[in-house]
Amino acid sequence: MRHIPFRLLAASSLLVAGAALAATRPHYGGVLRVEIREAVESADPPAVGRSFAELTQAFTIARWEAGRRAVYQANESAPGGRPFLDSIDIQMGRSVRDQSIDLELGKADLVELELRRPAPGRKVWSSSPIRVVVLVFGARVDDARLREALALSVDRVAIHNVLLQRQGEISGALLPQWLSGLAFLFPTATDVARARALVSGLPAARSLTIGVDNPAFQPLASRIALNARDAGLQLTPAVVNATADVRLLEAWITSTDPARALAGVASSLGLPEPARSDSPEAVYAAERALLEGYRVIPLFHLPEVYGVGPRVKGGPAITPLGEWRFENLWVEGARP
Repeated sequence: MRHIPFRLLAASSLLVAGAALAATRPHYGGVLRVEIREAVESADPPAVGRSFAELTQAFTIARWEAGRRAVYQANESAPGGRPFLDSIDIQMGRSVRDQSIDLELGKADLVELELRRPAPGRKVWSSSPIRVVVLVFGARVDDARLREALALSVDRVAIHNVLLQRQGEISGALLPQWLSGLAFLFPTATDVARARALVSGLPAARSLTIGVDNPAFQPLASRIALNARDAGLQLTPAVVNATADVRLLEAWITSTDPARALAGVASSLGLPEPARSDSPEAVYAAERALLEGYRVIPLFHLPEVYGVGPRVKGGPAITPLGEWRFENLWVEGARP
């Protein structure tokens, strides 16, 4: 048997290890192509709030086309060091369907996914359930019996199992269980018999218009309308969502502090400012006060789910609160 000198073996091992390291080591360079449904129409890039504001910690804005496009470049002086990416190109106002197509065709690297289970084998990044899906009544619907009847008619379980493909959580609370620990105390059961009894006692006005701001929620609104019909109510689509009797809306959890999160959700939904809360009991009381009278009906807590293309390495880059953390990502095939 031929003997290979130890020095050659050692050198060969180092070469193999070096090649493996080079193949996996992140490189500077590359453009991350992101598509989102939201079209931010502000004249300047958002400096606070969600997503865009998070990018300013490691990137600087290079181009802003309100409602259409945003380009961020790597900040050479970023506090945590220069990000691996050269830039991030964000296309706004893209339907979820178009985003999915672009991801499949390799035209996008990171997109929002529809309210259904992702295709097998697709890389997915997800937040905690931070999207609060609710029904909110307009001021014209002043009979609490009608509002309660609609609340009791909604079959959350069927919607969750079929339309949402069991994503997220069924809830009757504004704050998710993972945050407050008290969401289970708010009822979610369907009671069609009780709903019918309430409707039968109404003098008139058993028809409502429903508006949907997020097109992805249209199937949910249609199913809610079917549930309402079983209780003797008629829900028809509104011509203008903003003037609807009841609207299917979503708000976001933006803080891990329950009191601050509740105040943020209330503000975004146009609800009264909750009472100051410095204990779990006080938070529960404040949330319960907001839900009295069924002016708002919580339905689900959903995560933000993103499809990730094969070029993207590193991550996950979505925090539990849905924040974008792209500084440690790199794109395969970028220049060394």
